[in-house]
Amino acid sequence: MAQSSADRSSFFPAIEKKHGLPMSYWHDQMKTIAELKYLEQIAFLRENHGFSQAHANALVLYSRGNTTSKRFNTIDEFLRPLDKTEAATIRKIIKAVSVKYPKLEWVIAWNQPMLKQGTKYAFGISASKMHILLMPLGDDVLKVFESRLGDYGVLKKTIQVPLDWKVDAKLLTDLVKFRLDELKNA
Repeated sequence: MAQSSADRSSFFPAIEKKHGLPMSYWHDQMKTIAELKYLEQIAFLRENHGFSQAHANALVLYSRGNTTSKRFNTIDEFLRPLDKTEAATIRKIIKAVSVKYPKLEWVIAWNQPMLKQGTKYAFGISASKMHILLMPLGDDVLKVFESRLGDYGVLKKTIQVPLDWKVDAKLLTDLVKFRLDELKNA
């Protein structure tokens, strides 16, 4: 079952129910293996206690002091640790789309900026040290736009653009329009 909360302790009731022991027992178990590496702790819970990957991950990370999977609450928080050039480019990407689609909402989902229409996502942006990833959503979107993506690195579901990309507002808004049309016709 998917957890809707970013708080790792939200897994605890399910862990107690599945394994029939209180969380105090599991926290004590984690103390006994505190010197092990992350993957060894995960393996301990999975192999010795039948934990699922999700439950093991939640308990291990919680015991290591990482109590939430949520790192950013706002786009500004997302941009803060980035290189100045990369942050400026992402701001321009967001602005280009927002000018054309002011009623859509930029949110943080999966720890990155995502564009939403109601409850559906239309577009996302991710950052790395080497490039910015554009995440157009929609069936066959990359195939449809293939002829316009020749200068970029195209992966399975993303488009790589340089950190100092000269923002192609027309391409961005067309990618978003593709998804919005798809959602309208669904």
